[in-house]
Amino acid sequence: MGQSISIHSTKDKPPQTVFDTVFAFAPNRETLGGTAYLILENIEHSLKPTPAIQSANILVDCPALTDFHRDFIHSKGGIQTLFITHRGGMARVKEFQNEFNAQVLIQEQEAYLLPGIKTEVFHRDRILSSTSKVIWNPGHSPGSASLYHGNYGGILFTGRHLLPNRDGAPVPLRLSKTFHWPRQLRYAQQLLSDFTEESLSYICPGASTGYLRGEKAIKQAYQQLEGIDWQSLAATKPAI
Repeated sequence: MGQSISIHSTKDKPPQTVFDTVFAFAPNRETLGGTAYLILENIEHSLKPTPAIQSANILVDCPALTDFHRDFIHSKGGIQTLFITHRGGMARVKEFQNEFNAQVLIQEQEAYLLPGIKTEVFHRDRILSSTSKVIWNPGHSPGSASLYHGNYGGILFTGRHLLPNRDGAPVPLRLSKTFHWPRQLRYAQQLLSDFTEESLSYICPGASTGYLRGEKAIKQAYQQLEGIDWQSLAATKPAI
């Protein structure tokens, strides 16, 4: 029995504060219930006569493009980067780019899905700031990727690479449309080598957030990844 996808109305529903500088939008119907996030970042330019602070905010995937969400994002300083975690996280990308004059960052194997849109592409990873970088972790789709944000003990925004199961624990989920299941498992396990207990405290998944039962992020992320039975997962049949 597969996980059901809960899709809620986004009309005038304010984004939730996950951390002081991280906000989660309501699930978006246009991305099949995907959850998008806004990360607030600033860059200080000290070479000018008077130091200036420039917004370097990051939008992870696409929330519903409502007037309410537009106003909210503008009130936080707009966005410098729209980062797409996977092909299922994109909706009205051109409109977001035009509205906020933002670069669209996507893994190189997904960029062809955005014809007519100027994109920034990366291969394996890309550093965005002193606290944020994007990481390619294929499997769910060829260009599936995550964003790591170093504040708050380390947060990984996983798109659909890792999702909460019915117990709220992070796992790779095999679907009928999964591009390459062994590769997805391999790159999920690689996270245990890339991070530590100290550097990966939370996961913010890109869907199925209803399974978090009121929590706004998956806590003790690294320890929960350590507890996954990878051998059993390898034999999993497609869920839906």
